[in-house]
Amino acid sequence: MTSPAPETSIVIRAFNEERWLPELFESLHRQQYRDFETLVVDSGSIDRSRDIATSNGARLVRLRSEDFTFGYSLNIGIEAARGLFIAIISAHAIPTDEHWLSRLIAPLRRPGTAMVFGGQRGHAVSKFSEARDFERVFHSKPMSMDDDHVFVNNANSAVRKDLWEQHRFDEGLPGLEDAEWAKHWIPRGLKVFYEPRACVYHVHTESWAQVRHRFHREGIAGRWTAVRIIRHIPREVARELWWSVKDIGLALRQGSLARLTGEILLYRYNKTLGIVKGILDSRTITNPSKRAKLHFDKGFSAVVIQSAHSAVIEPRSMPNLKPGEILVRVAYAGICRSDVEVFEGRSGGHRSAGMFPVVPGREFSGTIVSLGDKVTSLKEGDRVVVLPVQGCGTCAACMEDRAGYCQDRRELGSFGIDGGFAEYCVTRARYALKVPDGLTLREAALTQSAAAVINGLRRLGSDTSVGELRPCAVIGADAVGYLAANILLLRGYHVVAFGAEASQLGGLRAAIETRRELDGLDRFDLIAETTGDQRVLTTLLRQSRRGAALLLLSPSYGHATISVEQVVTYDKVIVGTVSCNREDFVDALATLPKLKLQPLLQHVFPMEDFKTAWSVFRTKSSPKVLLNVDPGAV
Repeated sequence: MTSPAPETSIVIRAFNEERWLPELFESLHRQQYRDFETLVVDSGSIDRSRDIATSNGARLVRLRSEDFTFGYSLNIGIEAARGLFIAIISAHAIPTDEHWLSRLIAPLRRPGTAMVFGGQRGHAVSKFSEARDFERVFHSKPMSMDDDHVFVNNANSAVRKDLWEQHRFDEGLPGLEDAEWAKHWIPRGLKVFYEPRACVYHVHTESWAQVRHRFHREGIAGRWTAVRIIRHIPREVARELWWSVKDIGLALRQGSLARLTGEILLYRYNKTLGIVKGILDSRTITNPSKRAKLHFDKGFSAVVIQSAHSAVIEPRSMPNLKPGEILVRVAYAGICRSDVEVFEGRSGGHRSAGMFPVVPGREFSGTIVSLGDKVTSLKEGDRVVVLPVQGCGTCAACMEDRAGYCQDRRELGSFGIDGGFAEYCVTRARYALKVPDGLTLREAALTQSAAAVINGLRRLGSDTSVGELRPCAVIGADAVGYLAANILLLRGYHVVAFGAEASQLGGLRAAIETRRELDGLDRFDLIAETTGDQRVLTTLLRQSRRGAALLLLSPSYGHATISVEQVVTYDKVIVGTVSCNREDFVDALATLPKLKLQPLLQHVFPMEDFKTAWSVFRTKSSPKVLLNVDPGAV
C-alpha cells in the first residue's frame, strides 16, 4: 500500500557533493514543517553523494553526467516528485534555521503565486566578496518580481507542480533556467515572490578558474534569456568596480585589508571576466560538445610537482574515461623513495625535468567509482590496488603480464601517468587488482612494497618455503626491510635484521633476531639490502660469504662501483629490483593478511599535510609514512 502523497517534494541537484550533503540533510531533519519527501537528482557523482542521500531516506533519481543540464536535472526530479509544491535546493546550500521550508512554501498556498525564492548568505568558508554579494542581492525586504525586475535563484526556490506541468524548465540553458521560468509566468499574471526569511547558506569553495567558469556560464545564459545583453556590459563592469571599492572599504574597517585585498580583487576580476566573456561568447557557442562543457566544472584536488623542489595542491579536471579505463577514488597512498626522487627532479638516478608537472604516488589503494565502456572484470565499489608499472599492452612482455620489461612502459607518479597523491586516479583496468576482504585499504597500500620483495625472492629462487631454518639477513628497517624480514620468516628462514635505529627494529616480530651493528655477514646464504647506502653495499660485497645471494631492494644506490671480480671469484649472485608484476601483486595480497602490519601504519597524514609527511619520511623516524586521501575510507 502506497503512502499518501506529501504536500511538498524537496528536489536536490547533486554532483559530487559529499562535503555538504550531510549538513543539508541535518538541517532538513530539523525542519518543523514535516509534510515533505526528499529526492536527490544525482548527475553521475563518483563520491559518496548517493550513499549519503539514500542513508538519509531520500529517493534517488540518477542521470549520466553527459546528459546533465540544469533544466533537465530539475525536470526529471520534478517528474518523479509526488508533491503539490516543489522545493528546489542546491546540494551545497544549507537552510539557516528550522523554519526555512514552511516560510518557502507558505506563499505558494496563496492564489496567483507561481514561484517563491528565498534569501542566501555566505558560509564561513565563502570568499569575502561573494558573501558581500549575497548580502547586497538578497536583501531583507520581501518583494514581488515584475517584468522589469526578474531575479530568481533555483539554489533556494519553490514552484507549483501544476504550473511546471504546463511549462517545464528550459533544458538547453547553461544556467538561469529559473529566470526563464519566471519570465514565462509573470506576463501571464502570476506572481514570483521573494521571501528573505526562507534563507540558506550558499557554499562555493571554488578555484579562481571555477569562479570564472561559473560566471561565464551565467553570462551566456543571461544573453540567451535577455537578462544580460551586450549593451549591459558597461553596467556590469561598473557595478563590479564599485563593489570592489566597497569591499575594500569594509575590509579596511574590519582591520583585514592586508589579508583580503588580493582575494577581493581576484574575485571581482574573475567574476567580471566570466560575465563579459560569457555575454560575448553566447553568439558563437552552438556546438553541442562545447555546450556540454558549460555545465560541469567540478574537479578534484591533487598534489602536483610542478618542477624540481616545487609541489602544491592543485585542482584537476575530472577526466573522461576511455573504454578500458577505470576511475579510482584514492584511499591511502604510501610515500616511497621514488616520490622523493621525482620531487628532487631525479628518477632512477637520472635527471628527468621533462616529466613535470606530475602527480606522484606509485603506491596506493582505493575504490572504483566509474568504469569505461569495455570494462567487465571489475565493478563500481570494488576495492583495488594498482600496478605502478604499466606497459603498452600489445608486446610480448605485456602479453605475459611482465609490463616492467615493456619498452614503452609507463610508471605511475613519474613517467606518463599521474599517481595516487590525488583524490582520484585514472588507470587501465587490466592493471587493477581487487583487495581481498581480509585486508583494509590502509593495509592494502603496502601491496607494492611487499610485491617488490616477493618479486626479488622469486628471481632468486627463494619464493617458496624452505625445509630448514636457513639463516638470512635483512639490512634496513624501512617498510621494505620490515616486510622482507617478515616474509622471509613466514617462509621458514631464520632472520637477522640489521637497522640504523633500535626503535625501528623494535617493531619486528619477536622471532626475528635484531642487531644494530653490521657484522657477521659471512654467516648468511641470503642477504636482502634495502637502505640504498653505497657504503653498506660495499661492506656487503666484501664481507658476505662465498656463494651468497644478494638481493638489492632500493633504487637509490646511484653510481656505486662494485668489484665484478669479487662477485665472480666468490660465486655471488646479485639481483636488484624495485618493480613487480601481476603475479607478485597477487602473491602480496595473499601474504599481507598473514603479517603483523600495525608498525607500518602508525604515521598517517591527511593529503593537505603532504609536505609534513615527506619531512617525516626523510628523517627515517618511521618505517612507513602514508597519506590518507579519503578520510572516509575503511
